[in-house]
Amino acid sequence: MFASDISQERKTEIIHKIAQKVVELRLTTIAIVMLESSKPISFLGSQLMIFFQPIFTSIFPFTQYDEFAALLEDRKNVEILIQEIERLDEEKRQKGKKPGDRKE
Repeated sequence: MFASDISQERKTEIIHKIAQKVVELRLTTIAIVMLESSKPISFLGSQLMIFFQPIFTSIFPFTQYDEFAALLEDRKNVEILIQEIERLDEEKRQKGKKPGDRKE
């Protein structure tokens, strides 16, 4: 499967789900650092995911594994994922603020 095989709607959906999980688990900072540092080798990472697929899918019920591996082939998708994580994290922070709180 290639990134071009996945519709834009599906890409958006997968990226949103992953970003949402990262923010829920409070892993925003570490995820962004890891994604930023791995951008130059994102294609290699996607190929490693394909290689280890039988092991991961036998242990973890991750049905979108193939699609996620395909998305990582393109650095643009990694950047979109980072932006989505940042957006959701900011939304979460804004919801957590009480009226009258000052921005410092």
